[in-house]
Amino acid sequence: MNVRKIVPVVMLALAISVPTFANNTNPENGKKKTQVVKKSDKTIVGVAASNANFTTLVAAVKAAGLVDVLNSDGPFTVFAPVNDAFAKLPEGTVATLLKPENKSLLTAILTYHVVAGKFKAADVLKAIKDNGGKFVITTVQGGKLTASLKGGKVILTDVKGNASTIVLTDVDATNGVIHAIDSVVMPQ
Repeated sequence: MNVRKIVPVVMLALAISVPTFANNTNPENGKKKTQVVKKSDKTIVGVAASNANFTTLVAAVKAAGLVDVLNSDGPFTVFAPVNDAFAKLPEGTVATLLKPENKSLLTAILTYHVVAGKFKAADVLKAIKDNGGKFVITTVQGGKLTASLKGGKVILTDVKGNASTIVLTDVDATNGVIHAIDSVVMPQ
């Protein structure tokens, strides 16, 4: 395990977290104005919604009716596919999943990316090391993901054998943590 490679990613993740207050200068009068950010803006959904890399995920969470769940107290760990991850799916897949008649399938896929509890990158790395190089994770959906290391990167393998790489770690939210992944993982 090479912790030195993970530290820059963690620093980047911390740099994009949502601040509690945003100080802006009003262009009309040059005076500072303070804007309070609502608690829901700092939850997993709020943090994801504030990042342009998660627009497809946020649209899917809304279509599945999971906003309230992912805004609740948690804590949750979300392995969040970036937009490019959804783009790797066969053409038309996302549009089909977003249709109301496919809500239960979309919910199953999304909740397969969620784990109960808050697991930072260091926790995941320790679990992999402590379990002989592979750590089986039970998702909220009930399925299993296997975390392992390859080339110093954490890889998630779904039950079908498809792999996804964690590309950004430890994006904190008030109700958990987000780790961005480069491919959508699929349940059985």
